Amino acid sequence: MPQSKIAGTGFYVPQNAVSNNDLTKYMDTSDEWIQERTGIKERRYAHRTNETTTTMAVEASKIAIERAGITPQDIDFIVFATLSPDYYFPGCGVLLQRAMQMKEIGALDIRNQCSGFVYALSVADQFIKTGMYKNILVVGSEKHSFGLDFSTRGRNVSVIFGDGAGAVVLQPTTKEGQGILSTHLHSDGESAEILAMYNPGTHANHWLPQKLADFDEAEIGEMFFSHDMIDKAQVFPNMDGPAVFKKAVVKFPEVIMEALTANNLTPADITVLIPHQANLRIAEFVQKKLGLSNEQVYNNIQKYGNTTAASVPIALCEAWEAGKIKEGDLVCLAAFGSGFTWASALVRW
Repeated sequence: MPQSKIAGTGFYVPQNAVSNNDLTKYMDTSDEWIQERTGIKERRYAHRTNETTTTMAVEASKIAIERAGITPQDIDFIVFATLSPDYYFPGCGVLLQRAMQMKEIGALDIRNQCSGFVYALSVADQFIKTGMYKNILVVGSEKHSFGLDFSTRGRNVSVIFGDGAGAVVLQPTTKEGQGILSTHLHSDGESAEILAMYNPGTHANHWLPQKLADFDEAEIGEMFFSHDMIDKAQVFPNMDGPAVFKKAVVKFPEVIMEALTANNLTPADITVLIPHQANLRIAEFVQKKLGLSNEQVYNNIQKYGNTTAASVPIALCEAWEAGKIKEGDLVCLAAFGSGFTWASALVRW
């Protein structure tokens, strides 16, 4: 059975860099306050109308495909991870297929938020191993900036997130010990509402009548999108930061150790750990917990903020471009996010 290797990587971030000081124009915050809590200095925001989750994915995918030595016509499957799709439906996978003028291939969308890319990588890995596909494009792309609450009320969430996209091409390899060694996926929905965007959704509308004709136009509007939702910030992402931190610092090292143990390896064997860029303080805690050196952990949240599903492939590509990942190196990818979901992948480059 072949293994899956990462044959090419690419990433794209918008040109518009937004500093912490820029955000002080809209909310009561400061550069010191943001850096102390998150480690973030700036983030990128996509153009309001000319850039979308899909267009950013296209740019990242072009680079990954070229580096893999193939063309868009060679891609035979797409796995697209995002929490900020262009449309509620259809998913971004088919939009990417259309934009890149690919063949009529399958396209699968993954909705695992911050863990989305590692989940997507795991799904693609299974298709490669079974021989069903030979060139799979795996993408993580996010445009958060259009849906954030840029007020003091929403600052705990809004200062964290940025926009961008990352992509890899997976191909089969028969080289002994190369490629994705294992992936590990988990979830626990017990505290799903701790980090969530409640609306749009269907949870509040289970009582809808069979005959909407019984209600007037104003009442029908309230059923789907009410002023109360706006007043309570339910149309924006909501997060209990301390609760998320508390869970993340347990599950991050746990799932990393699960991957290492499954392959009879230890933290000392890791060349580079690329954690989902959720919060620099979480990454620092995990690094200390596992006894890793600064050279063994790659962080770029300082420049880009949290790009959720895009953060792992962006950091992976940037680390590779910087020469921190070479053939034979052991790379660990790990993520934790809304759901809660968490995941890891161990890769021999």
